[in-house]
Amino acid sequence: MSKGDSWRLQAPCKKKSCTLLFLSVFICVHLWTTKAFKLMAKQRILFLCVANSARSQMAEGLARKMLGDRAEVMSAGSQPTTVNPWAVKAMAEVGIDISGHHSKSVDEFDPAELDLVITLCAEEVCPALPAGVRHLHWPIPDPAIGWDAERSGGNALERFRQARDRIHDRLVEVQSG
Repeated sequence: MSKGDSWRLQAPCKKKSCTLLFLSVFICVHLWTTKAFKLMAKQRILFLCVANSARSQMAEGLARKMLGDRAEVMSAGSQPTTVNPWAVKAMAEVGIDISGHHSKSVDEFDPAELDLVITLCAEEVCPALPAGVRHLHWPIPDPAIGWDAERSGGNALERFRQARDRIHDRLVEVQSG
């Protein structure tokens, strides 16, 4: 046997055993590569609430910073409005700029293309999700309730800080566990 032939089977191949060996190897390689590619693929995460103005926007900003290239992070609402300026201020305090974000409708996203949906509704009714969507629910009170009456007050900013910090803590828990 020459040096270049060392990788070949030494015994004569019987048709049935070669076929079974080939199929076994093919199935193992297919299963391994499918699992490996899923692990290497970016996770698509959607944060969802009603207005897509505060909690889900802050969650999107925090998750993008924390997860980096490991995930594609988005946010949406069932009744989108505009990004709340207090949310922008609260995020700026921790070095995250969401001033370029805009509110998006949940209808812009195909649930079948998402790996995880995290709803952030507390006292209001969360948007309905189709069956089969992997889902977590983090009931975080809406810091925007009453913000209009307190445009210049520190109390509004404090509520947004609290929501931001609760979302951050939940993201840390998910990353750790």
